Amino acid sequence: MKADIYQKVTDKIISDLEQGELTWLKPWSAGNMDGRIVKPLRHNGMPYSGINILMLWGAAMEAGYLSPHWMTFKQAIELGAHVRKGERGNPVVYANTITKTEEGENGTEEERTIPFMKAYSVFNVEQIDGLPEHYYAKPEPIIDPAQRIDHAENFFAATAADIRHGGNRAFYSGGSDHVQMPPFECFRSPEAYYATLAHELTHWTKHPKRLDREFGRKKWGDEGYAREELVAELGAAFLCADLAITPEPGTDHAAYIQSWLKVLKEDKRAMFSAAAHAQRAADFLHGFHAVATETKKGVAA
Repeated sequence: MKADIYQKVTDKIISDLEQGELTWLKPWSAGNMDGRIVKPLRHNGMPYSGINILMLWGAAMEAGYLSPHWMTFKQAIELGAHVRKGERGNPVVYANTITKTEEGENGTEEERTIPFMKAYSVFNVEQIDGLPEHYYAKPEPIIDPAQRIDHAENFFAATAADIRHGGNRAFYSGGSDHVQMPPFECFRSPEAYYATLAHELTHWTKHPKRLDREFGRKKWGDEGYAREELVAELGAAFLCADLAITPEPGTDHAAYIQSWLKVLKEDKRAMFSAAAHAQRAADFLHGFHAVATETKKGVAA
């Protein structure tokens, strides 16, 4: 890539953290994003994933875009539209691997898989003229709170995770493989409860019999701990966007910020890795809900 996209994105997130702001929670407090917060969408309506969510959320906030839709210059032309003169695109990334055949030490040919990342530019539909009318539709208003909570309840119940209630702490215990939550009534709002549960269930996905995620954590507060907390933070933010829940900063965020800053300053790829792990965790949890939904349809039929 001509520009170091790893460094550019990481520097932006470091800047936010140094000001006490969490990049992944900023969309919900941005005036121009009033309404239902959703993941950024491609020209075909499919949502972006991983680090691209954070990159395009940030771009939309900075430019004041209301629409979640983004597309390339070429895609706009194919739809009979055009990017307005002088408009600048925003970078997104595409990760993949290539297989290269090399000669091994004993003279035999060996295949080596090499990961690579490619950056390209996309434009918000508010930078484009002539698109079909549905691209310019305003976001739907926030759905009724009762419906939102019911939807979240069904989503998390589908995981069949061992969720226990009691005490005043929320945490995931790897030893007993259970999520501990304070009673529902202890939270400031239903949204705060479900956002916290999303965080802890993202931790729940790290178990060896699920996604087997391990960052070499040895003790509370070390680098491995900080990386896992970052994954849980992003996973919860992604799930909140999917479920139309407004997340709230936890009381422990201030304590984590310094450890996250240390990790990001030492490894410019750390945020990309965390976002990828978080996306896998969110997708994993969505899988349970998809199965439950299909089963319910089958019974109804």
